[in-house]
Amino acid sequence: MHSSAVFLIEFGAIILGLGLLGRLAARLSFSPIPLYLLAGLAFGEGGLLPLGASEEFVAIGAEIGVILLLLMLGLEYTAGDLVSQLRTQYPAGLVDAALNALPGAAMALLLGWGPIAAVVLAGITWISSSGVIAKVLGDLGRIGNRETPVILSILVLEDLSMAVYLPVVTALLAGTGLAAGSVTLAVALGVAGLVLLLAVRCGRHISRFVSSDDPEKLLLVVLGLTLLVAGVAQQLQVSAAVGAFLVGIALSGEVAEGAHPLLAPLRDLFAAVFFVFFGLHTDPAGIPPVLLPALALAVVTTLTKIATGYWAARRAGVSAQGRWRAGGTLVARGEFSIVIAGLAVTSGIDSDLGPLATAYVLILVVLGPLTARWTEPAALWLTGRQGSRTASTTGPAGHGPPVPGDAQRGPQDPDGARGPRDPDAAGRP
Repeated sequence: MHSSAVFLIEFGAIILGLGLLGRLAARLSFSPIPLYLLAGLAFGEGGLLPLGASEEFVAIGAEIGVILLLLMLGLEYTAGDLVSQLRTQYPAGLVDAALNALPGAAMALLLGWGPIAAVVLAGITWISSSGVIAKVLGDLGRIGNRETPVILSILVLEDLSMAVYLPVVTALLAGTGLAAGSVTLAVALGVAGLVLLLAVRCGRHISRFVSSDDPEKLLLVVLGLTLLVAGVAQQLQVSAAVGAFLVGIALSGEVAEGAHPLLAPLRDLFAAVFFVFFGLHTDPAGIPPVLLPALALAVVTTLTKIATGYWAARRAGVSAQGRWRAGGTLVARGEFSIVIAGLAVTSGIDSDLGPLATAYVLILVVLGPLTARWTEPAALWLTGRQGSRTASTTGPAGHGPPVPGDAQRGPQDPDGARGPRDPDAAGRP
């Protein structure tokens, strides 16, 4: 059969399968991300029916998917919002790095992989998946929630940190000298700073240049500009996702409002392809030998990410419900972790690092949408149950038996499991 015909059959089957899985997830009121990943796992390396002709196109589509996810997230906020959040949330970034990088470094040292592997695994466990989290926020209708800017600030700080981290790791893995590594780092920092400065200072001019009353022209200009900036940023050792996000925040007003409905269908298509691509490149046979340490690391860093989000949201004055949502949403790992692991595997640092990283990310990229949805109700149920037990044993003011009905919290009690509707939520299901 002609190669182009095979390509059309394979890619058509992928898109059709994604549509059916998306419909199934919608009926179950569930994020489709885990289903997309499992589908990729079934048809990838070592799976039931490996794909061939469409693999290269799927890889390119996956890159575009991450770029569009970050662009759409950036369109929700202005440059002023970003700068304000970065100024107020940088302590959360430091707490995030400390709580989530140290477990990875400790695991590498315990396994005897050495200090360079410790630096690599620290990055894998530190960085949340901007792509997965952006999709989850959209699926759950939480873009307008009050805790979302806190989540976004942590993600932006992580992504911007990659502009420093990736050149350092690359230099360590290649054994580059101090001088060459310093030049690479300086270029990366300079480019990231320049793009951010242009987004903040020239956002109005960029919006005026992009603006058009014709939807077709607006779509082409916005999409072309985003891909161009993302490609240049990646070529200069800065994340393409960071470049796409900064393009999004640089566009404001009517341009952002007009571009959003035009780009949303493209985002959904290519984002689904991205999650399938991740599964396609995971060999199921390599997971069992490293499953136990990967599970242990996943449990520890799930708790540390939840603690990070809770602390950051509490510091920003978000309600208890929003704090738990922020923590649960940050759990997912994904694209950056795979990039870091790929650098290490290519350099031949340790044969077990790649499978461990793959198993770890696969666990958390499947678990992440679940924690995003269920961390809040589970935490409030536990705290509400604990409060009811306390009330039933101590009674009012801690003396004597409880007054009838005292253990049942009314709708006006913000600490109970049946308290008022969360004021921080906006359109949350």
